[in-house]
Amino acid sequence: MEPLSHRGLPRLSWIDTLYSNFSYGADDYDAEGNEEPKALPEGSETMPYIDESPTMSPQLSTRGQDSRDGVSPTPTDGLGTGGERDAGKGLEMRKLVLSGFLASEEIYINQLEALLLPMKPLKATATTSQPVLTLQQIETIFYKIQDIYEIHKEFYDSLSPKVQQWDSNITMGHLFQKLASQLGVYKAFVDNYKIALETAEKCSQSNYQFQKISEELKVKGPKDSKESHTSVTMEALLYKPIDRVTRSTLVLHDLLKHTPADHPDYPLLQDALRISQNFLSSINEDIDPRRTAVTTPKGETRQLVKDGFLVELSEGSRKLRHVFLFTDVLLCAKLKKTAVGKHQQYDCKWYVPLADLVFPSPEESEHCPQVHVIPDHELEDMKMKISAIKSEVQKEKANKGQSRAIERLKKKMFENEFWLLLNSPAIPFRIHNRNGKSYLFLLSSDYERSEWREAIQKLQKKDLQAFVLSSVELQVLTGSCFKLRTVHNIPVTSNKDDDESPGLYGFLHVIVHSAKGFKQSANLYCTLEVDSFGYFVSKAKTRVFRDTTEPQWNEEFEIELEGSQSLRILCYEKCYDKTKLNKDNNEIVDKIMGKGQIQLDPQAVQTKNWHMDVIEMNGIKVEFSMKFTSRDMSLKRTPSKKQTGVFGVKISVVTKRERSKVPYIVRQCIEEVEKRGIEEVGIYRISGVATDIQALKAVFDANNKDILVMLSDMDINAIAGTLKLYFRELPEPLLTDRLYPAFMEGIALSDPAAKENCMMHLLRSLPDPNLITFLFLLEHLKRVAEKEPVNKMSLHNLATVFGPTLLRPSEGESKGHLTLASDIWSHDVMAQVQVLLYYLQHPPISFTELKRNTLYFSTDV
Repeated sequence: MEPLSHRGLPRLSWIDTLYSNFSYGADDYDAEGNEEPKALPEGSETMPYIDESPTMSPQLSTRGQDSRDGVSPTPTDGLGTGGERDAGKGLEMRKLVLSGFLASEEIYINQLEALLLPMKPLKATATTSQPVLTLQQIETIFYKIQDIYEIHKEFYDSLSPKVQQWDSNITMGHLFQKLASQLGVYKAFVDNYKIALETAEKCSQSNYQFQKISEELKVKGPKDSKESHTSVTMEALLYKPIDRVTRSTLVLHDLLKHTPADHPDYPLLQDALRISQNFLSSINEDIDPRRTAVTTPKGETRQLVKDGFLVELSEGSRKLRHVFLFTDVLLCAKLKKTAVGKHQQYDCKWYVPLADLVFPSPEESEHCPQVHVIPDHELEDMKMKISAIKSEVQKEKANKGQSRAIERLKKKMFENEFWLLLNSPAIPFRIHNRNGKSYLFLLSSDYERSEWREAIQKLQKKDLQAFVLSSVELQVLTGSCFKLRTVHNIPVTSNKDDDESPGLYGFLHVIVHSAKGFKQSANLYCTLEVDSFGYFVSKAKTRVFRDTTEPQWNEEFEIELEGSQSLRILCYEKCYDKTKLNKDNNEIVDKIMGKGQIQLDPQAVQTKNWHMDVIEMNGIKVEFSMKFTSRDMSLKRTPSKKQTGVFGVKISVVTKRERSKVPYIVRQCIEEVEKRGIEEVGIYRISGVATDIQALKAVFDANNKDILVMLSDMDINAIAGTLKLYFRELPEPLLTDRLYPAFMEGIALSDPAAKENCMMHLLRSLPDPNLITFLFLLEHLKRVAEKEPVNKMSLHNLATVFGPTLLRPSEGESKGHLTLASDIWSHDVMAQVQVLLYYLQHPPISFTELKRNTLYFSTDV
């Protein structure tokens, strides 16, 4: 549930302050934040600024696009009823949903009370010789507010004792049904809403006394809140009833989801939801035009179709923009820098009428500026910093730390996440105005680029006209962006509330089986994307299935998740046209045939069994299976039951049996990678097909004579994956359980000479087979990193891939100090990567030299 202070009332927090300083965090990087906000012409903003108003129309809001003072909804489609779940858990969830709703209902009643407070004195002066307002004006402005207040006060007084004296037999469906049956009062309020606003506006302009009253109405804080009162404008409060119906509908969704079908409340809640949805549908058309308040050149209502944050490459630097796609125009804006507490507004950077907008092909884009891509290791470094700060925040909270310290950490986290959001995208999305100028956005996901392109092309099928907006029209349109936007916050985790799902940390195993629904034969492949640190990244790619309408890939991938909540699958037709290839490193010229997304529900995914699913995309159906392994589970070492193989068998046993210094599997895989994979982009980082890796594992375990033939035919990423799997499945890590704490302490030493002595001493303490194998791998990884300009794998990248595999705490130790899944990815992993990186950056280490120096002295530090 959301903390009470987030519900209903605008609350200045560290993030608001940051926004005012950063203008979406962008101004420090943007150097454009010094402009004074331009005032909009009077009357150009027909709707109030509300920090938690529904995102478009109430009908759209019922889909749960931004429910800040209610419980976040989730789609009920495809979910079983509450009766299919554990009844006890369902009832507990009902109580949580109701408690949250009750708290927001209290705030809503306080808001209505604040609105009614000036009504009595205004009425009293109306009959005197010096009235502030006439009775007619008072009736118009406060129309139906008293009735709405009484309905909700009665509802709150009836529901509150039920929630406070909770037991499993409590029924409250009749209260929601009654509340829904009184929505007629809201219909009357909505019908009068526009004229109420206009009257209040006119009265404010003509009467200074009323203007003072309407600018600062005092709203009581919740009973258990530290804030006694908050100042809110009358305009803002008049919007609350419209907002409230949407919130109530969302809560009904949540209640139904956690109410068993055989519970007496179930049919009553269903009825209340039906009434509420019908009501929202009926008023949707009334409210939407008022929210847009602007028309297209053809006189039709201009509506917002899509909006979101994109990184624009402008004058050679990256800028975070909020992009708005309306029915006839694409508008690129940034948030103006305003004083804390002032209403925020957008500043239009540029706009292109859709009639003039074209997408240049890759060939036409060659003159575009070269995109500076941030090295992967810098992005990985930043992820680790963010994870470390997250852990510090959690520790502070667990230890009841000072809120100021927590706010400071959160601010630092936001700055780092903002940097990551700005610098990680590299996929170009070019837009051209046929009258001249081109614009370049950078996206992290081809899925997202496709969504924007498809949305624009769909609108362009209509009969559109070119136009030029006057400065007033542009100000009105830009002014409407703040209320219409559907994406309110920059997609960074520091914007999430503490109770939101932190996502999944660990490994998602996905098998892409097959696809059907293609109208003609094509060369087809799929890619998989998951969200990571607020944005989507491509993680795996199937092979191309040639000339078919029914590809059968049956390929398994292991995808590392870092707080991920969604999986996307994209299906492409491979382009073999040589003229279109090798244009821009990051340009994807293959045609997207279909794309789809599914939420990673922790309950559904975290089972030992495979979960099979079908994703439908543009008439194409892709069949896939998945299962999830948490990071601590995936790193559990289960010794092999048969000691004749090599996987899961102690390295000393294998080398002794083979009479070798380095296991045969390690030597062969490294030899093959150096022979034909050392220049492969992303070698060791890109997943190999899991079925190929399992096949290689089986032949190495069986010591099959055909190993070398199989290796020479196998995809190089599968061979790299087999080597990683071998080290991961050792009964204990290569650098041993026993020495793990010492490695952690050694890498933390700040004196270079002490660190050198300690780190070399630790290597000497390893058993010989472990040490020789480690040094053999170390030299190989250095050779891979020498090809970084081609394969994009730096020493840091390789340390990130191998560090947590070669070095990590024993199970008992890790259980003792881990509180969060994300902790595993922060403190331990950072140190593990640093240990391997230390040895990778060290001059060559010789086994004989190391062993000869029983006490190692360094003279050159």
